[in-house]
Amino acid sequence: MRFPPRILSAPVLAVALLAGGSVAAANAAPSPVHHATAVSHQVRSAGDICYSELPSQAHDTLDLIDQGGPFPYKQDGTVFQNREGVLPDQDTGYYHEYTVITPGSPTRGAKRIVTGERSQEDYYTSDHYATFDLVDFGC
Repeated sequence: MRFPPRILSAPVLAVALLAGGSVAAANAAPSPVHHATAVSHQVRSAGDICYSELPSQAHDTLDLIDQGGPFPYKQDGTVFQNREGVLPDQDTGYYHEYTVITPGSPTRGAKRIVTGERSQEDYYTSDHYATFDLVDFGC
């Protein structure tokens, strides 16, 4: 099982939430500009999802990522380009994508886990990159 990489301080979390930001944004390094403004723009369209709310197939995918594979599809582990610009801007190669198997689907389906280079930065999408939720392993 995965665990959160760090514990948020109460003031950082409060500022992020009051500014309309997310826990993912609160985890980001402090910006030299006004903190509340910077936090609200870190993750443009990502929400949060509790690990316990993910489908069981997403749990299986996260377990495979922890184990280093083997993965069911050759595309698993490839670089995710973030062309949609939904996740925070990072250098090419920062994000990698993995298939979340959709039972009954003849294709890979639309569900993915996208990981970032930082520990425990795992995003879930059920709609093929239109929206993302940062996986919260603490709930």
